[in-house]
Amino acid sequence: MKTNQSIYFRLLGFMLLVLLSACKKLVEIPPSSAAINSDNVYNNNATAASVLNGIYGTLSAQDYNASSVPAAYEYLSLSADELVLYDRNNPTLGPFYRNALSPSLGIDGQDPWVNCYPVIFQANDVIRGVTASANLSLALKQQLLGEAYFVRAYCYFYLVNLYGDVPLVTGTDFKINSVVARAPKDMVWQQIVADLKLAATDLSADFLGGDALSASTERTRPTKWAATALLARAYLYNKDYPNAITVSSALISNTAQFSLDSLQDVFLKNSSETIWALQPVFNYPGSSTGEGSLFNLPLTGPSTGGDVYPVYLSNFVLNAFETGDQRKINWVNQATVGGVTYNYPYKYKAGRFAPSLVEYAIQFRLAEQYLIRAEAEVSSDPAAAVRDLNVIRSRAGLPGYTGAMDNPSLLTAILHERQVELFTENGHRWLDLKRTTTVDAVMSQVSTQKGGTWNTNQQLYPIPLSQILADPNLKQNVGY
Repeated sequence: MKTNQSIYFRLLGFMLLVLLSACKKLVEIPPSSAAINSDNVYNNNATAASVLNGIYGTLSAQDYNASSVPAAYEYLSLSADELVLYDRNNPTLGPFYRNALSPSLGIDGQDPWVNCYPVIFQANDVIRGVTASANLSLALKQQLLGEAYFVRAYCYFYLVNLYGDVPLVTGTDFKINSVVARAPKDMVWQQIVADLKLAATDLSADFLGGDALSASTERTRPTKWAATALLARAYLYNKDYPNAITVSSALISNTAQFSLDSLQDVFLKNSSETIWALQPVFNYPGSSTGEGSLFNLPLTGPSTGGDVYPVYLSNFVLNAFETGDQRKINWVNQATVGGVTYNYPYKYKAGRFAPSLVEYAIQFRLAEQYLIRAEAEVSSDPAAAVRDLNVIRSRAGLPGYTGAMDNPSLLTAILHERQVELFTENGHRWLDLKRTTTVDAVMSQVSTQKGGTWNTNQQLYPIPLSQILADPNLKQNVGY
């Protein structure tokens, strides 16, 4: 794995500065006037907090540019059945859309592997530096350690789902990191769960501001509930249903902080449904999320070339909505050009030239927790699963579930609900197809319509060639 000192120090400098200039709400206390470097950054409360602020700035910038996770709303939605690529010859997006990625197809630098590991390394450095520091307040040390564990787990969640076995890097020794081999995915999952348990213990239950100590109304700094949300998802993905129920129930029961919002308000900044969101920091040419910038088509419709308005919503999504589903009315919009109507995701309504910042990029929201618990309850308490399913259906203006109560029927209904509730959000559809082993059945039909040919190995992304060449112990995924 390619991780070197020059990458690290460039990243550290960027992380410390990005939110100071672009995310004023999150960073409320400026760093010390002393020189900021890897030796003294953890000796001061303000500069130590700024390291984590910088990580969120990095993630937010990646989100806006759709260049990595958490920008799974583009790449993973293209890989699945959610989006149509207007220009199938687009050199960057075309391979994702046709399920025709290769290790050398020019996505290096815009690839989750390449962009996640520097963030993981920085989280590791936070853990090292904060633990060793004798000058930080105990409350801040605990909070920052929790955030670092959470960030590391968050990145590894996507890496293990996209690539399978991946290098498990938990230290900062460059010599070790540069030649590390891939760890079995079960070991990676164990690390994710362990990190999230630590994070849930260390993190504040309340939302905090830029200093990581004072209370805030902004939902942009991870709390114990963000760790809880990802932990519930990790348990579900690993079929640990009792723990998935317990953890998601703890979050759902926290009605003082979280509640389902109206369909019109779900994606507004600091919605009551938001568990954790990224505040956009890349606001040129307008103030919007990456999702709003990418998806909201102008009157001229989608366009060819580059990444400006390259996609629109597929019929697979449109046809999945039941009659009367208010999500289709509130979360889908249209642009008609030359008699052709292009439907597009309209969850985020502030587009590329939004005059003010009204939405944040939501990474976790409460509705998913109801669907996690419903799926986990199917085997042990089908009636409870239906109750949770109907909470989501009711908000969408749909009648309660009246289908069969056997496990296959209930699971099909819940997965369908996930498809129409979570479409084009954070790669949910692509990951759901993979974890439920329905990806071959679905994509063998979908990929053909997209101009590709489906092979089961394509459910894992290839490791970028540059990484294979840099690390002699890395082995490529099968089929690449």
